[in-house]
Amino acid sequence: MDTHPGGANPNEDWGAGTPTLAVVLDGLSTAGLTTGCRHGVPWYVAHLGSQLVAALADMDRQLADGLSDALERVAKLHPECDLKNPGTPSATVAVLRHRSGILDHLVLADSPIVFEGPQGYSVFTDLRVDDVLPEIRAEVEQHETHTPEHRETLQRLVLAQREVRNTPEGYWVAAADPEAAGHALTGMTSLSEVQAAAVMSDGVSRLVTEYEMATWSDVFATLRAGGPRDLIAAVRKVEATDPTGRRWPRYKSGDDATVVLCEW
Repeated sequence: MDTHPGGANPNEDWGAGTPTLAVVLDGLSTAGLTTGCRHGVPWYVAHLGSQLVAALADMDRQLADGLSDALERVAKLHPECDLKNPGTPSATVAVLRHRSGILDHLVLADSPIVFEGPQGYSVFTDLRVDDVLPEIRAEVEQHETHTPEHRETLQRLVLAQREVRNTPEGYWVAAADPEAAGHALTGMTSLSEVQAAAVMSDGVSRLVTEYEMATWSDVFATLRAGGPRDLIAAVRKVEATDPTGRRWPRYKSGDDATVVLCEW
């Protein structure tokens, strides 16, 4: 596994692996807005990740139940913060677990898990956020990154997203309310159907899904040849050709990137 920040700011991704578990969290950008929490997103993902790994030490525990417990435990670590603030630190979640010949997966928001199998590639992700506020999203994408207009419209988008985040009318992410765990997408796959898996943040998957500069076959070939570091370097090489987001409109020139490669 490997993880790298997208720029000069601290990395808001978090990843971990054990012999049976892979976890990737992608902290949601605050776009410079207040959150009601004095700790910040890197603190939040580090504590949520460690609590999630601990909660899933019991192999019989459902992934969503472990996530719910981890969310509750992290909330108790900073009760002095305004956890009711709609901008309270939050994150996407992707979890893969190997259990007695079965692969359990959980995704909450858009950090995907990709399986490589004899029949091709299967992608598990949660794109409900894409259905929210498309007009403002389109407006953000009209501006080049690092411009005042981009920053202003991005802040308007984040403020609007906060109003529908973790509501039935919007989309779900890991934040302060354990209820969000019950809205994660989960499933089971026989290990015999999977040769390898990659758990990643969307800062990596966009090489395929948004930039369309690689296929999933290319991704796994790079992971096997040079490991996660080479795959992240491939993303950065593509982004360097479009630093202001003219070819590929986006929220940042480079996003934090994390990938865990799992093989059996």
